[in-house]
Amino acid sequence: MSDEPGTVADLIRTATEAVIDFRLGLGERPVARPVDRDALVAALGGPLPVDAAAPDLLINELVEAVEPGLVATAGPRFFGFVVGGSLPAATAADLLAVGWDQLAFNATTSPAASVVEQVAGGWLTSLLGLPATASVGFGTGAQSANTVGLAAGRHRVLDAAGWDVELDGLAGAPRLRVVASAERHATVDRSLRLLGLGARSIVEVAAGPQGAIDIADLGRVLDQDPSAPTILVLQSGNVNTGACDDLRAAIGAARSLPNCWVHVDGAFGLWAAASPATSHLVDGVELADSWCTDGHKWLNVPYDCGLVFCADPAVHAAAASYTAAYLSGAGAAHSPADFVLESSRRARGFAVWAALRELGSAGVADLIERCCRLARRFADGLAAGGVEIANDVVLNQVLASFGSDARTDAVVEAVQRDGTCWLGGTTWRGRRYMRVSVSNWSTTEQHVDLSVAAVLRVAAAL
Repeated sequence: MSDEPGTVADLIRTATEAVIDFRLGLGERPVARPVDRDALVAALGGPLPVDAAAPDLLINELVEAVEPGLVATAGPRFFGFVVGGSLPAATAADLLAVGWDQLAFNATTSPAASVVEQVAGGWLTSLLGLPATASVGFGTGAQSANTVGLAAGRHRVLDAAGWDVELDGLAGAPRLRVVASAERHATVDRSLRLLGLGARSIVEVAAGPQGAIDIADLGRVLDQDPSAPTILVLQSGNVNTGACDDLRAAIGAARSLPNCWVHVDGAFGLWAAASPATSHLVDGVELADSWCTDGHKWLNVPYDCGLVFCADPAVHAAAASYTAAYLSGAGAAHSPADFVLESSRRARGFAVWAALRELGSAGVADLIERCCRLARRFADGLAAGGVEIANDVVLNQVLASFGSDARTDAVVEAVQRDGTCWLGGTTWRGRRYMRVSVSNWSTTEQHVDLSVAAVLRVAAAL
């Protein structure tokens, strides 16, 4: 390795220029294109060379080799998943975070990272209508955030039943039930597997026509075994339709139980609270015990950034934290790692802080409202072209059918090959649909209209 003066600076400039070129070209480049995977492997692979490579040459080699395999997920015409396209300030702040290379374990390893997460966490609870005293953990995504929230629930309900799950594990513990909608996200099931509760702990509740939990059926399920330690999982933002559970009614029903924890999976829908136009969809959200959402979805910060909140910080830390003799500063001041699964953790808070400062509360509200408005425009444009829209477009999700399942899949595949935009397929209520997710800060009406025209053009040609 070379230690010549300026080498690190030159490499960072080269990498930064490559990032700038990519970002400036997002508006024009095909969102995705057919990829020769064998060619990518050939360009990047082969036996690991014995000799060291010159850093400047290998960075240029990497940029050139991977370019055909890059997808413009950060651009304005990617609608395949709820994927934001990192805001300018958030992108720059994340570049700083990489350069600073801070270990965001606790206030000793990086006072700056600890403080910025504390500040940004306070802004987030305010924006999302959560208790001001709630603890906040910055993790990798909704999977880890759901796992921590459910771990906190497991701790609380078993502790109330006289069982210390952290010391004694689950063998011999009172059996707890997890009440969840038939429309819950699959990450909930995986979290339960990882926590040792298993899929059989789930007592399923029916969902209504748009995918929100059926409150009457919820009451029936809760009444079946009211004395059992219970975790109720609710959802804000159905992954297919965008529908949100009636949080106030559902949490009200849960509070009649003597031992129940309520967790809200709001991977993208929790952001509805940030806008006066959509906050009614999450009315009562503050009444829950824990919440999950993603920053890399609707807040438009770089991957990866998941957020978990807990109304009781002591329970949160009891479920997730640990101590060791060698960990200087563990448990002191604000220890970010006490609230997530990761100890060796990157400083995600810098990008979140920058995104929130760039937008302000009014800007976050505008971002949410604009994406919802553009989703409705997308649905209206497709419907005007004779396409069936299957859901009420209440947030940023649209389900479109082109007749038969086979034809819908064919249209999705052809649109992906076309490259004008990228849309995915999904199965909902036994039928195949094109799924449109609008969540990028840079998407405009023109991008939506261009994409609608491409979808209708491609569909007409099949």
